[in-house]
Amino acid sequence: MAISISAAGGLSSAFHGSWATQFAGEDREAFSKAVNVASVRVGGKPSSIRPRPMMGNVNEGKGLFAPLVVVARNVVGKKRFNQLRGKAIALHSQVITEFCKAVGADGKQRQGLIRLAKLNGERLGFLA
Repeated sequence: MAISISAAGGLSSAFHGSWATQFAGEDREAFSKAVNVASVRVGGKPSSIRPRPMMGNVNEGKGLFAPLVVVARNVVGKKRFNQLRGKAIALHSQVITEFCKAVGADGKQRQGLIRLAKLNGERLGFLA
């Protein structure tokens, strides 16, 4: 495909027509076979093509403290539990930041420690 700019300020291209005109002969047949046209739907209900993603906690039931966390969430309520969890995570991040300042660690190391804390929380079941 060639594109040129003229002195008059116009933009011209060797491409004319739709994208489908670029595929001719064997290339078009190969493209048609590669893309299963029966499984592609432009309009209509998307749920008929693929299942909707399920919203849920992937960490529920995993880890040593997961059962305790699930019971606490059911007792306190989801909204209040998420508020408390957010405050606890923010406080822990502040503790990590203060530790990094005291030790002299840079921002990249601090981010690594925060990611490690999140990973450990997932493994122990605190994020269930």
